[in-house]
Amino acid sequence: FFGFLFATGALIFVVVACVAAATVWKFEKDLPDYTQLKNYEPAVMTRVQAGDGSLLAEFSHERRLYLPSSAIPPLVKEAFISAEDKNFYTHNGVDPEGVLRAVGVLVQGNRRAQGASTITQQVAKNFFLTNERSFTRKIREALLELRIEQTYPKEKILELYLNEIYLGL
Repeated sequence: FFGFLFATGALIFVVVACVAAATVWKFEKDLPDYTQLKNYEPAVMTRVQAGDGSLLAEFSHERRLYLPSSAIPPLVKEAFISAEDKNFYTHNGVDPEGVLRAVGVLVQGNRRAQGASTITQQVAKNFFLTNERSFTRKIREALLELRIEQTYPKEKILELYLNEIYLGL
């Protein structure tokens, strides 16, 4: 009897693993090229200067300047990490604590979704995906975030995030 239960459990495990692998393969083949983050250059202001170096005019759709991580004050970094992803430096792109918190809120029947997105997930979404609320987008986001975390150091991910988010200015 226990042999039958073990065999059934093993079969179910193999089927679930195959379905999961097929799902990952399906979504992986259509992922955007996350390596382009290496050469990211946001639209910045065009500045026109006079011969003496004084500023004559600025042209842009957004008043944006790109700052490398070294130019961003540590307090600013800490504030965003504290507000958006307190476990940023300790997870690999997915924050299990945040996911459990969001699932708990969902199970309680709260219609207001609890955010579980890490900074890396937000980079994946903001650079490559849409704001569509769907399971498909979340799978693609998860696959991208894992690749981003494997490819770039945390400081680069934080730099991209802080230079891309809208600060209302």
